[in-house]
Amino acid sequence: MIPAAFDYVRASSVDQALQAMAGGAKVLAGGQSLLPLLKMRLASAERLVDVGRLGELRGVRAIDEGRRVAIGALTTYADLLDDPILAHYGVFRDSLPNIGDVQVRNRGTIGGSIAHADPASDMPAILLALDAEIVVRSVRGERTIPIGGFFAGAFTTGLAHDELITEIRIPGGMPGFGSAYRSVEQPASGYSIAGVATVIGRFSGGSGPWDVVSVGVAGVGDHPYRAAGVEAALLAGASPAEAAAHATDGQIVASDIHADREYRAAIAAIQVRRALEAAIARAG
Repeated sequence: MIPAAFDYVRASSVDQALQAMAGGAKVLAGGQSLLPLLKMRLASAERLVDVGRLGELRGVRAIDEGRRVAIGALTTYADLLDDPILAHYGVFRDSLPNIGDVQVRNRGTIGGSIAHADPASDMPAILLALDAEIVVRSVRGERTIPIGGFFAGAFTTGLAHDELITEIRIPGGMPGFGSAYRSVEQPASGYSIAGVATVIGRFSGGSGPWDVVSVGVAGVGDHPYRAAGVEAALLAGASPAEAAAHATDGQIVASDIHADREYRAAIAAIQVRRALEAAIARAG
């Protein structure tokens, strides 16, 4: 199909993009989610602001003396997979090779993924588990949104209509920490029926209680969420299998043509257990 008519602005700088967005617009980055919606007329735009050529929004760098990592919003999945700074993040190594197809991985961007906020997308769950921060800008200035307050519902975020994601910040890698991603995908689309990202670790090393347990889940509810019940159970000494029983606590589990509610909840628990076991093995 042919999209409805819209104005098009190809931004040559972030400031130009923000000016063009001030009156309300949709942002085009990699286009892997937005363009199909426009073509099918499931979405429309009076103005489309193309930020895809803004090199200042690409790349991965260490900040705060290596304690954190900053990822530009236009960094593609392929760039993330190839970047040496992220090589020790198991959660990225597990997930990135299986996201979409070659075109999606080469064109799709991390910022576009979380701005689109598809409930079954992998990246939101990963960033929840990593306790990321989202840096956004508008003509009114810059602010930082904790990832836990970013996703408000299906395809809904805490972004204002004139705000652009510029950067995602995650903790730097630390000894004694491990991460993993496990999922069951819908075969045709590659989207998760249940996808689970985990980060687990000890600050002091050794074999004592875990200091950090973080579990992000996608594909189960109407938006990705932190599985607080799983985290609390593991911190209290439960085994991965025992903790995984809390995978959908407090959630309204989705039911659709791909998986009914009971099956999806069971799959979520299995993937939580598998992701925890993998992260624990990597934490040492």
